[in-house]
Amino acid sequence: MDRKFSTLGVAAALAGAVAMSVLISTDAFAQAKGNVKCYGISAAGKNDCANAAGKHSCAGQTKVAFDGEDWKGVASADACKQAKGKTEPFKGMNPDVKS
Repeated sequence: MDRKFSTLGVAAALAGAVAMSVLISTDAFAQAKGNVKCYGISAAGKNDCANAAGKHSCAGQTKVAFDGEDWKGVASADACKQAKGKTEPFKGMNPDVKS
């Protein structure tokens, strides 16, 4: 019985480590390129990394164009504003961007 709990503990710790690495790598991606996360400007399949709501964890996995929880890296907050995106995630589709 103790061995079963030990295995479950290791599995839980590993799952937590993987989840944290996804969150850290998402921020590292934006920061490494000197980018700002700009939400609501990604075409379907063209997002840069994980979804803010956890619906997917990798680049290119968004199924919906201009989703407010998917982002692309841009050079600055001003560039995000010019692209009609937002620097914080939001619910729904970006009404300001036309496909």
